[in-house]
Amino acid sequence: MKIFQTITLAAFALTLAACNSNEETNQNTNSAGDIAPTNTQVTTDHGAEDKSETNVGFELSGGNIEEATNVPEKEKTALIDSFTEYMESFNEEDIKRYMNTISKNPEGFNYDDEKIMVEKTFNDYDTIRTADNITIIKYDKSQAQVFSNIHTSLKQTDTGAKLDQNGRQVTVFVNEDDKWLVSSVYYIGETTE
Repeated sequence: MKIFQTITLAAFALTLAACNSNEETNQNTNSAGDIAPTNTQVTTDHGAEDKSETNVGFELSGGNIEEATNVPEKEKTALIDSFTEYMESFNEEDIKRYMNTISKNPEGFNYDDEKIMVEKTFNDYDTIRTADNITIIKYDKSQAQVFSNIHTSLKQTDTGAKLDQNGRQVTVFVNEDDKWLVSSVYYIGETTE
């Protein structure tokens, strides 16, 4: 059971990517150190204190995904390219590339702590994350939200234990120095039966 909990923990760490909150230590900190019970639905909001402030553009637990209609074609391409680089750099375990996709001033997690957590993840696990139904659901010149269905395949290098998980994610990007960078991530994993 301990191996399964470790694998579950790592799956959440990998799927969430940018997810380290240093607030209240006696509650779920939305970090790789949190163990979620199996057979439950897990929602992570990466430390957003007031969800109305971030205003994620859809319900993670269901509903229709509608593409934002106000996205200029150039920005749509830039956002999708940024999301693709975020995913590919993680899959290729390239810490420098991955950290170049993360905002230097993220909301809800610490940039330096994220680097440490991801380096440990790369050392302890082989992971492939794939995304489909990639859709820009909210856009303005300074912030955008990208929805995707995420599949995570995880293998612990020491034990060979494996885990596969599907979930829904909104990745919030901010425009910094004319680059779209990840500022926060909202994720919900599918319930396992």
